[in-house]
Amino acid sequence: MSDIWQGPLEKIDDYRWRIPKSYKPGMRVPGIIYADEKLLKDIRHDKALEQVANVAFLPGIVNASLAMPDIHWGYGFSIGGVAATDIEQGGVISPGGVGFDINCGVRMLKTNFQYEEIKDRIKDLVYTLFSDVPAGVGSKGDIRVSAREEKEILFKGSKWAVDKGYGTEEDLECTEEYGAIQGADPSCVSDRAYERGKAQSGTLGSGNHFLEIQVIDQLYDRDICDEFELTLGQVTIMIHSGSRGLGYQVCDDYTKSMIHCLQKYNINVPDRQLACAPVNSPEGKNYLGAMKCAANYAWANRQCLMHLTRKVFEKVFGMPWEKMGMYLIYDVAHNIAKLEKYIIDDKEKTLCVHRKGATRAFGPGHPALPPRYKKTGQPVIIPGDMGRNSYLLVGTQKAIEETFGSTCHGAGRLKSRTAATKSINLDALLKELESKGIMVKASGRGTIVEEAPEAYKDVNEVVNVVHNVGISKRVCRMRPLGVIKG
Repeated sequence: MSDIWQGPLEKIDDYRWRIPKSYKPGMRVPGIIYADEKLLKDIRHDKALEQVANVAFLPGIVNASLAMPDIHWGYGFSIGGVAATDIEQGGVISPGGVGFDINCGVRMLKTNFQYEEIKDRIKDLVYTLFSDVPAGVGSKGDIRVSAREEKEILFKGSKWAVDKGYGTEEDLECTEEYGAIQGADPSCVSDRAYERGKAQSGTLGSGNHFLEIQVIDQLYDRDICDEFELTLGQVTIMIHSGSRGLGYQVCDDYTKSMIHCLQKYNINVPDRQLACAPVNSPEGKNYLGAMKCAANYAWANRQCLMHLTRKVFEKVFGMPWEKMGMYLIYDVAHNIAKLEKYIIDDKEKTLCVHRKGATRAFGPGHPALPPRYKKTGQPVIIPGDMGRNSYLLVGTQKAIEETFGSTCHGAGRLKSRTAATKSINLDALLKELESKGIMVKASGRGTIVEEAPEAYKDVNEVVNVVHNVGISKRVCRMRPLGVIKG
């Protein structure tokens, strides 16, 4: 495969590369890519680096257009892109900088089980999860909501689910933004988006969304593992899902309606997919209000999915989830724009931080963290593909200083879904996964092929970069045992 990227790339050090501001007239800042030589070879093969340069045109952009090591081509921004704009300086918000699956994110639960204790029950768990947790495109859940309640979800996020009995107050404390970002405005959400979201609460969704039973196979920071009560051989669970049809529709509505803002506010960007509006403009405020609704919907959704998962474990093991130690470690968003304060040129500024396929990674002592994580820094959850590993890391002060408190979000695709479907044999793949002791159930055979390990970069290499550069710190590694795919 030949390199698509022919532009300049300056090496800063072993893990950072720069696209100079001089590459394209109109770039306001350079592009900075976090990667090693090996990952960079793959990154050059699609249009992601061109997108990093294009994002540097955004009005109000601060410091640099950033790309994490899992970067690949996306809509407007690359997936793995981070950009912060200064609101006072006409900084913009761009729906393409958040993505279609608003607050697609991941949560990790621990259990009291050791792998040896439950290895013979993995099959039961996988089959019961597959039957009791709705998954797949357009899947509809058992958790039905009225029109009035749907508006409540958009305001209250995870708290709506907890108030309904689908979890505890402690779950909220272990969720980014305590499970609900303030300022959601349901009046900015279209009827079509409401319609699409109505029956999808507590559903897994399709594509790369999953529910996975895992086992911890490596400890890196024993002090933090002790703090989180995590041990070698311990069984954990990861849930990866987003805002379903509702979030997709919000993005679709606003990417189209914001095109006219480019002319209205005299914004010059090289790609219409970067349609944007000043954060303080009526259009910017409307999008933020709608995006926050979708984000809250996603947090409620993952809370409901966790409730259903706990119920399955109760059914299979015949004891309450509390007795099995099924407590939430943390829940992080991957596709979101947040208004956050940073010190820029010795002044505190409120920035609009776009994280698209990137994870918040706040370091120890950050005021946004609950007391339990003040000492360690924020848990950062990085899922890999279904044949390799996933990671738990923590955020660092260096991330605050360098990447607006951001790190990678996963492995990052290497092959498109179409390319994976053409080149991967399903039966051989299932045999290979089985030989590694991994059981997979999916709503469609096609999904398994699209999500094959070889369609992704190696998450171990991606995590290696963010750990070595210091924007997040490895705590432990998990490997998959049983996987439910949408």
